[in-house]
Amino acid sequence: MATRTTKLTTFAWLGDAFEPCGLLTLTEDGNTLVASEFAYGLRYLQRQNRIEVDPVSLGLTRLDRVEGNALFPANRLPFFGGIRDASPDSWGRRVIESKLRAPVNSLPESTYLLEAGGNRVGALDIRRDLHTPTHNGINPEIGLGYLMEAADRIEAGEEVPARLEAIFTEGTALGGARPKATIRNENGCLQLAKFRSRTDRFDMPKVEMAALRLAVECGLTVPPVGCVDVGGRSVMLIHRFDRYWSESATTPLPREWMLTQPGDGLLERRIPFISALTLVGCSEEESRLKSYMDIAQGVRTYIHPDMVALNLSELFGRMVFNIFVTNDDDHLRNHGFIYDDGLKGWRLSPLYDVMPRPGVAQERQLHLGVGQQGKLATLDNALSSCAAFGLSEAQAIARFAAIWSKVREWKVFFEEYGVAGADINAVESAFRHVRDIASPDLVEKIQAQP
Repeated sequence: MATRTTKLTTFAWLGDAFEPCGLLTLTEDGNTLVASEFAYGLRYLQRQNRIEVDPVSLGLTRLDRVEGNALFPANRLPFFGGIRDASPDSWGRRVIESKLRAPVNSLPESTYLLEAGGNRVGALDIRRDLHTPTHNGINPEIGLGYLMEAADRIEAGEEVPARLEAIFTEGTALGGARPKATIRNENGCLQLAKFRSRTDRFDMPKVEMAALRLAVECGLTVPPVGCVDVGGRSVMLIHRFDRYWSESATTPLPREWMLTQPGDGLLERRIPFISALTLVGCSEEESRLKSYMDIAQGVRTYIHPDMVALNLSELFGRMVFNIFVTNDDDHLRNHGFIYDDGLKGWRLSPLYDVMPRPGVAQERQLHLGVGQQGKLATLDNALSSCAAFGLSEAQAIARFAAIWSKVREWKVFFEEYGVAGADINAVESAFRHVRDIASPDLVEKIQAQP
């Protein structure tokens, strides 16, 4: 099959509107992306409020290397990470395929990019040309029941009838494998609705909600999250942390941006987002070969200096929490970074996509490497890498103790959050006792913490 070249216009949200950012050129062979290049627009580079699409491959710290030049992905990758993050992942692709009545994974990347729409994650939009309008399309009148029914049909490989076609707008821009859609709540804020699959062995939306709230108890940064019942099935609703409301387009990102709501004179702003897959500069296939230390190195290299120590400490805490709850879906796309316009730099995003995985094995692994013993999910292994996160052994052990003091009460918290007894029993084996994941000597040190 002959290759073809597709040129697409990239837009970036600056202040209160999308502005043309640059020209993306994709070389595709059927549904395989072979290569890509990008050129920033000269007028865009002259703007004081410009943002970089991707700090690794499309950074703007050296304009003399960018202006007027064709740029290519780092590490000989076929795609720019920052633009890949604006493209739909597994679920969003299934929605697009259903809309276009196409077989699974049969469409070229350019089609997925164009069909994702204007409510994709972050602050980018991809269109055919300068004159193509965006389509935001989130209809607050569409009920969760309709979206859930449409998601059920897509998951089952069935055709979506006309009355349920709102899913083709609300669900196309999203990543992850589980059924979901973007909605606006009663206050007008964007939320991600994650539905229960009919094949789930337990109430996964409610368990994920409870796990995220438990992470808050452990001192981690998490968006507001809750659950509602729709037709006897749980739907998890989590705040879209890549949006906030403010009066002025030049207002720096508020400290409590995830709590802002619509009001008189306030407009919705978009926050640039990239995944750790982009920050580390690798492909999806290489993700399993990477570690939390690789993310930490990316933090040191690309994150704003004022945030490095804080973000490294938070990242270490997330790794430890994942060990305690057996969240082994901790791949690089499930760690993110946002651009803080007040700092004029990148920082770690709030935590998302945490799902305890029940298991019977005593020895368990995370997706990413933890320490000197590779992916082994133990606190001793985490301790071996603490220096990569800027922590002393004493500080790391204190963090173990703080997180364990909350995780050990996980059943109490889950009951408070409304998780049913049967679901608590179903996920019980995911939660590790400190004695199961730490050597006797380390357990003694953890228990000695005040």
